[in-house]
Amino acid sequence: MTVRPSLSRRHFLATTGAAAGLAFLPPAATRLWRPRAAASTYPFTLGVASGDPLPDAVVIWTRLAPEPLEPGGGMGDVAVTVQWEVSATEDFRRPVRRGTTTAHPAEAHTVHVDVRGLDPHTWYWYRFRALGELSPPGRTRTAPARGSVTPVSFAFASCAQYEHGWFTAYRRLAEEDPDVVFHLGDYVYEFGGGVYEAPDGNVRTHVGGELVTLEDYRRRYAQYRTDPDLQLAHAAAPWIVTWDDHEVDNNYAAQIPEFADPAQGNDDEASFLARRAAAYQAYWEHLPLRPENRAVGPNLQLYRGFTYGDVASFSVLDTRQYRTDQPCGDPGPVAGCGEEHDPDATLLGETQARWLEDRLAASTATWNVLPQQVFLASTDGEPGPRDGGNGDGWDGYRASRDRLLGFVAERGVGNLAVLTGDVHNHYLADLRRDFEDETSPVLGTELVCTSIASGGDGSDRSAAYERLRPENPHLRYNSNRRGYVSCRADATTLRADFRVLDRVSTQDAPARTDASFVIEAGAPRAEPA
Repeated sequence: MTVRPSLSRRHFLATTGAAAGLAFLPPAATRLWRPRAAASTYPFTLGVASGDPLPDAVVIWTRLAPEPLEPGGGMGDVAVTVQWEVSATEDFRRPVRRGTTTAHPAEAHTVHVDVRGLDPHTWYWYRFRALGELSPPGRTRTAPARGSVTPVSFAFASCAQYEHGWFTAYRRLAEEDPDVVFHLGDYVYEFGGGVYEAPDGNVRTHVGGELVTLEDYRRRYAQYRTDPDLQLAHAAAPWIVTWDDHEVDNNYAAQIPEFADPAQGNDDEASFLARRAAAYQAYWEHLPLRPENRAVGPNLQLYRGFTYGDVASFSVLDTRQYRTDQPCGDPGPVAGCGEEHDPDATLLGETQARWLEDRLAASTATWNVLPQQVFLASTDGEPGPRDGGNGDGWDGYRASRDRLLGFVAERGVGNLAVLTGDVHNHYLADLRRDFEDETSPVLGTELVCTSIASGGDGSDRSAAYERLRPENPHLRYNSNRRGYVSCRADATTLRADFRVLDRVSTQDAPARTDASFVIEAGAPRAEPA
């Protein structure tokens, strides 16, 4: 959820040389990224990626695009055979799986190979060959087997507005060698070049106007994927992704756009669903999702679960595709209009809500982790008894929030950790059964990551946080810098390090830990490390 320059909802919560920075990389990560001079015939200009790891499988991805910003990536309409290889060693002298696949023009010459028969919790290296050229290598890791108590290190990030800053945070994330990376949405932004400005100005520019057609979205993904820091982060570890709004249209809700604007393909429901279909197709094409997860028209099931032994159960949510329209007018915060209490309003939809409850009820893992998009905790910005909040987040859908937190309380779901993006700020929040009652029991912890670049350099603390804190004592930490969150979970603790960069307006800024918190298993409230 981001606003155009004339809007204020975002401010409610928070008023490329390829070789650059290689000296900062550890040896293993440096070897993964081998910059190559641009050439109009080299097909692997967008790098490689892997994702959706299972104990015995992982998806590996690439796209053939010798001219990535041209229609069709410069590939024409011919299908191309692509060879792929997975090795137990980075020198590829111990291949464990090989095969061929076809890159089709109807899918932008992307390939998604679901590699099976792998060993649990094991690092592998992979690469592709096509048109006489070899791709850069990537590294990936499978999930631990069921019954394992192997610790898991993971990072999560969101909101990478290409124009607002350099993607150095992705590089710093890669340097930490996580087992897996969660991306919580706003992987790309749909605005035309120069439309959405950072407070201190933009450092680069989107190619083209507002995204409407499939070719528009494909070109935008290609532009983002040419960034070397993003390529490095994809090549360093598998990613598990979900989307928010900017992969389609700011603040959209299911089949309802932000504005009825024919110039943006939003003149009626049919035209917006055509735009959504184009956006979902391009999203599947450019992210390492399984072949069976491909978009079907304007639909793509993105909620799914991943189990990391007996340590962590990750239930990845989609809070955008199935929601009812935002309450109380859009854009704007909830301010006690009453619609936020509508029992028929939903953020998840009934099918996804039941799926989540079934996973939480069946989980035997120590940590129940929900990677999702928008603030779950209350963000009441209204002084006194009048109850406000963010209408695009769970505040606008109180029945959905009450159902989830009620289920957690009544079924005794332990060690709940919610991972959130969207708001361009770091936050930590206690998740209470009733946010209006400070004595209400804490059921879990919400960890909110700031943006990779959206919002520009930022500041140490947000003025919005100072306004929110008196009404929201459950909000216990904030930073308005850019960055990501780095975590480690084992059978007894979950530690979260809030990593920040002081600048994204210049390249290669160092990262530092602004705050660290530890959650002890059985004690849902996080404490400073």
